[in-house]
Parts: sequence; structure tokens; C-alpha cells
Amino acid sequence: MAEHRADAREDSEMAVTVASPDPKNVQELTQYVTVLLQQMQERFQTMSDQIITRIDEMGTRIDDLERNIADLMTQAGPEEPDK
Repeated sequence: MAEHRADAREDSEMAVTVASPDPKNVQELTQYVTVLLQQMQERFQTMSDQIITRIDEMGTRIDDLERNIADLMTQAGPEEPDK
């Protein structure tokens, strides 16, 4: 849960900031759009990396859970058939 709050804080810190929000000519507009697209790409990459990390963590947790279930089944011993 604390992890989620930290992620939300990171998201707000990654707010898009661009140079000259009111471009005066084509060159400024081009620069504005270029910077905006670069920042969007960086944000997308960061979010993609976070998603992949979370998927990897979930895979590890599932593997641990499967191992624990197998250990419990082994400790419980063989089941007796119903008569």
C-alpha cells in the first residue's frame, strides 16, 4: 500500500513541462512539439518499465505461492481414498 502512494508521488513529480507554452512562430511551435513528444516518450518508457517490474514481481510471488502449496501438500501426506 505504501508502494502505491510512492508511485502516485512519482507520477505527480513527472508532470510534463514544456518550453514556451505560447509559440510565436513555426520554429517555436516545432520546438514545442518536439519537446512535448520527447517528454511523452520518456514518461511512456518509465511507465512501461514500472509495469514490467510489477509483472516480474507478481511472477515471483506466484512461483513462491506454488512452491509453498507444493510443500504443504507434501507435508500433509497422501490422501486416503473415500470408501
